[in-house]
Amino acid sequence: MNKNERVKFIEKTLNKIYPSTPIPLNHVNKFELLVAVLLSAQCTDERVNQVTPLLFNKANNPYLMKKVSLNTIYKIVKPCGLGPKKSKAIYDLSRILIEKFNGEVPEDFIELEKLPGVGHKTASVVMSQGFGHPAFPVDTHIHRLAQRWGLTNGKNVVQTEKDLKKLFPEKAWNKLHLQIIFYGREFCTARSCFGLECKICNTCYPNRKKPLKTIKA
Repeated sequence: MNKNERVKFIEKTLNKIYPSTPIPLNHVNKFELLVAVLLSAQCTDERVNQVTPLLFNKANNPYLMKKVSLNTIYKIVKPCGLGPKKSKAIYDLSRILIEKFNGEVPEDFIELEKLPGVGHKTASVVMSQGFGHPAFPVDTHIHRLAQRWGLTNGKNVVQTEKDLKKLFPEKAWNKLHLQIIFYGREFCTARSCFGLECKICNTCYPNRKKPLKTIKA
């Protein structure tokens, strides 16, 4: 298979396995989504979904969050890891959203990435899942699988995102990034397959004999 053939096969396979792609992080508004994605850094979505109900019951918008003490936020989000950093980011970004954006989450990549604790990946998720703009957030699953499938050299997540955006149509980005995440969790995990076992790896590289070493995100 050449690269174009792999791209078509991958997209077809993922659409068949995951015809619909529910958003993994539970939320009811864009502020909740922003906070949930921030908390998901180096943490599982499952753990985040266990923590956020308690946090959002106290405050599900910037105005209410600003009234919650930093120590209270920390105690709630601590199970997600990086508690001091994440709790301060949530508290500070709530203040900034009030002061600069009338309490609304900005619909803008540049402004989102200026917020405390919000990097390009988090901004991409919010723009994609919150506002519906085409984006291709690259997490560890996507970075790993893109290498196993020969879609990128895996130099870094920035390069992986650029490579995937060139290969797949823009209209497919929002759905595809979730499909790859789901597939990576279910069939091509970090501790199995290694480019040898799952259907996509087997079909794209039937003659591959040795486990593929991937560059970490």
